[in-house]
Amino acid sequence: AVTRAAAEAPPRPGGPPPSRIIGISLQEAQQILNVSNLNAEEIQKNYDHLFKVNDKSVGGSFYLQSKVVRAKERLDEELRIQAKDEKKGWKAET
Repeated sequence: AVTRAAAEAPPRPGGPPPSRIIGISLQEAQQILNVSNLNAEEIQKNYDHLFKVNDKSVGGSFYLQSKVVRAKERLDEELRIQAKDEKKGWKAET
């Protein structure tokens, strides 16, 4: 578990930029769902496929399926943040 102090601590020199969301990193979520940019349609397509093939009823892995779900949640949150920022007139970094 990450403490609040650790979450609010400044980034370490040379380390990755801090994420606004604690848990799975944006980069890890993109790797899990095999997407290089935040395209909602591509994310959904890859999520649907990976969720289906990792279903325990077809011999898949519940652990991998849960990683797919967490990755989708993380990317969906990033899309919401970007949409909110764009409404405010901020340019999203991609």
